[in-house]
Amino acid sequence: MGKHRKLNKGQLRRVRANQQKRLQQVEIAAEIDDANLAAAETGVIVSRFGQHAIVASADDQPFRCHIRRSIESLVCGDHVVWRRFVNQLEQGEQGVIEAVQERQSLLSRPDYYDGIKPVAANIDQILVVSSVLPAFSSQIIDRYIVACEDIGITPIIVLNKADLLAEQPEEVQHDITTTLAMYRDIGYQVLMVSATTQGGLDSIQTLLQDHVSIVVGQSGVGKSSLVNALLPNINADVGAISTNSGLGQHTTTVATRYPLPQGGYLIDSPGIREFALWHLEESRVAWCYTDFRPFLGQCKFRDCKHQPQDPGCALQDAAESGDLHTLRLYNFHKIIESMASNKPSRAIPRGSKK
Repeated sequence: MGKHRKLNKGQLRRVRANQQKRLQQVEIAAEIDDANLAAAETGVIVSRFGQHAIVASADDQPFRCHIRRSIESLVCGDHVVWRRFVNQLEQGEQGVIEAVQERQSLLSRPDYYDGIKPVAANIDQILVVSSVLPAFSSQIIDRYIVACEDIGITPIIVLNKADLLAEQPEEVQHDITTTLAMYRDIGYQVLMVSATTQGGLDSIQTLLQDHVSIVVGQSGVGKSSLVNALLPNINADVGAISTNSGLGQHTTTVATRYPLPQGGYLIDSPGIREFALWHLEESRVAWCYTDFRPFLGQCKFRDCKHQPQDPGCALQDAAESGDLHTLRLYNFHKIIESMASNKPSRAIPRGSKK
């Protein structure tokens, strides 16, 4: 017989933790008795932590709930059917989530280890935040826009730290203002704001009213400062969720849905800094450039890749004639190039999610 391999301390800790989780699940399942459940009601997921989630009731009060094991996927923003416990369980659960309603939208991001990972559901706007500093990049903005267009959610381009623009060299000022004008010309809403001076925040608050929105942006663009400016009571909200849910400060590390003072909701997701695009086909990326669409299908060859060396490319011709912004075509080429180099070795199905 072969020798048993000795586990190291880290492996032993993981084994014990997994065993403890299984025991807790059995104990909780045994205690969930229909006789201890009130009538079914609807709610919305504020945030999720493993087999538990915070549900907002009809009057926006947070409740810590156990998730039925029959529910395969549950994320922030999901509309659910849940039932309160008549008598609260010792583990702190205040209810149980029994079903998830059909989603109107789903924001996901590709993950090298988990495939396509859902982040938030039922959102209808995405604030794509960039800034004057660190260096402004239209290529990064285009990547976010492609991700938004792929799932059919409206992107709003926000330039933060606009108060620093006047301090930049004239060439930088010109590049930023002309690029923002390009996005407006394409049809996207563009806002210039400053979380520091509060300048332009009124415009964002108006756009957020009665919508469910999420903020995305690279590190350093001031996303957290912007969220704090838009949610003046965020610390109090986090404290209330932590107290009522018994989950402590974990509420600051996962996607969390907050009510806005003017109406609507804002989802803060600290983990979303960028969206990889390697899970998309090149033709899908081209379609997600809305200004490309009038020219798609017009190339000389049906298998045209829209690269500079491709003869008879309608996109190249449109850029040369001034009917298409050359910067957008340049960014498209760079995105396609990066997709090839960043693609994982193992194939991940487009619809994969956990």
